[in-house]
Amino acid sequence: MENTASRTMTLSREIAAPVELAWTAWTDPEALPQWWGPDGFSCRTTRIDLREGGEWVFDMIGPDGTVFPNHHRYTRVIPLERIDYDLLWGENGPKHADASAIFEDLGTGCRITLEMVFVTEAEYQEAKGFGAVELGLQTLGKLAVFIGAD
Repeated sequence: MENTASRTMTLSREIAAPVELAWTAWTDPEALPQWWGPDGFSCRTTRIDLREGGEWVFDMIGPDGTVFPNHHRYTRVIPLERIDYDLLWGENGPKHADASAIFEDLGTGCRITLEMVFVTEAEYQEAKGFGAVELGLQTLGKLAVFIGAD
C-alpha cells in the first residue's frame, strides 16, 4: 500500500452542535454555498448535486474579486459519517486531491475533520505554502457560525 503521509493534509474542529446540524449544512444545496470557504470569500455555484455520484461546480471569489474555479465530484456519501470527493481545478479540470469530510458525534457536539490527499507532494507543499491549513480552519469556523455553534 502506498504511503501518502507526505502529501496528506488533515484539519479538524470540534463544534458545539449535534452532528445532524453540521451534516445538514454540508449536504443541503441551499446551505453549503452560504458558508463554504475562508473568511471574506463567497461562492458562485454553477451546478450542485450533493449526493454520491453528484458534483458541485462553483467559483470561490476572494475578497479582492479573484475567481478560483472549483469542481467537487462526490465519490462516497455515508450519512452522518463521511463525504468523499475528488477536488478538481475548475470544471472537469485536473484532479489535485482526494478529499474527505468526516463527521464524528461527540455526544456534547461533533468533530469535523477534513482530509486531503494531494496528487503530488509538490501540490501539498504549494497548498501548505499559500495557507491552506489556516484557510481550511477558517472554513470550519464559518460552518460553526452558520449552524449557530460559535
